[in-house]
Order: sequence, then C-alpha cells, then structure tokens
Amino acid sequence: MAKNLMALDVGTRRIGVALADSNIRISVPFDTIEVNEKTHSEITDINEIIVRENINILVVGLPRNQSGEETSQSEYTKKFAKNFELSVDKIVFQDESLTSVQAEDQLKSYKKPYSKGDIDMTAAAIILQDYLEENF
Repeated sequence: MAKNLMALDVGTRRIGVALADSNIRISVPFDTIEVNEKTHSEITDINEIIVRENINILVVGLPRNQSGEETSQSEYTKKFAKNFELSVDKIVFQDESLTSVQAEDQLKSYKKPYSKGDIDMTAAAIILQDYLEENF
C-alpha cells in the first residue's frame, strides 16, 4: 500500500517542506514555511499539510557536526518533531549532512534566481529522496 511522505528541513527561521508517494519514489520540493517565534504558526501550517496531503510518514532532517555527532540544532529539531507525533503514523530522522550545500549547487545549475526558501525546500527534497532510496 502506498504511503504519503513529507520531509522537513527544520531551521530557526524557515522550514523546508517536500512531499513524495512511496510508489513513485520521487521527492518534490513543496513549500517553505516561515518560523514565527511568537505564535508558532508553523506548527499549525505543517499540521494542515499533513491532513490535506494525508501524510503517513514524516521524515525530519537531523543535523550533525563533521564528526557525525548530534548538535544543539539536533535537539531543537527532535523537540520540534514531537509536535507531530499524533498527526502521523511514523516520524523518522534522516541525516541531513550537506543537504543545503547540495540544494544550493542544484539550484545554481538551473541558472535562474533562487531564494533561501528555495534552498530549504530543495534540501527537504534531498532529505526525502535519500530516505526513499534507503527504505523503499
């Protein structure tokens, strides 16, 4: 049975979002959500996408340092992901090492202007594609 997947590239200013279907196994950049430190509206925005797109599996990019160890951003990301435990069947963490660099290189190759938000959602798509290739 096909699963609907969503990946998040969690940052303190923006969150990149990508989607995929486990049958097709191709991730697609979907959106960038601005973080609002006062209202935390990003949690509501993500939950709305989860419901609208019928997401089963949430893949969250987990940052690590160059030694492969978790960082303070890793803890922030894990805490953020807990907001969605009741919204999806499964939350998994996927190494996001160098995905922002890969995303920017990919966007540069298109020779068109791009924003930081484009980098974030492309990084989310890379995180999701890595997960799909390893698990489906």
